[in-house]
Amino acid sequence: MSTDLPIPMPAPGESAEAATLFYDGTCGFCSKTIQFILKHERRNHSLRFATLQGPLADSLRHKYPVLNDTDSVVWYESPTAARKERLLVRSSAGIAVARYPGGIWSLLATLGWCIPRPVRDWMYKLVARNRYRIAGTNDSCLLPSPEQRARFIG
Repeated sequence: MSTDLPIPMPAPGESAEAATLFYDGTCGFCSKTIQFILKHERRNHSLRFATLQGPLADSLRHKYPVLNDTDSVVWYESPTAARKERLLVRSSAGIAVARYPGGIWSLLATLGWCIPRPVRDWMYKLVARNRYRIAGTNDSCLLPSPEQRARFIG
């Protein structure tokens, strides 16, 4: 997704209700991030998960063709009566992910918004480029509880 594309930022304290985190299903770093979220989330446990290689991600790419050129983590929020649809990529999605568990992570995420997006995206790309070296590939699957399993979609 182009850094020129205006992406609305979530307000501090906003709920992740109706949010889906799209991630690289073969990335060990992504898998460890999902495991971290499931272990540390404090809120209403409403965040859903879907791989970038799945049919739900394909349908999102049809709606937002600009996603065809990205292999970034994607944070997607469905529209509600109170807000419009929201799509975040790269560092903006990473900050939304960091905010989701709550606690100290929300504070760190809020501080992340203070860093200009070009700088944040540069740092994100540096980690993303090296993510397989950092955490390897996802050779084994997480065995979520039945409640957690229901949150893994498409």
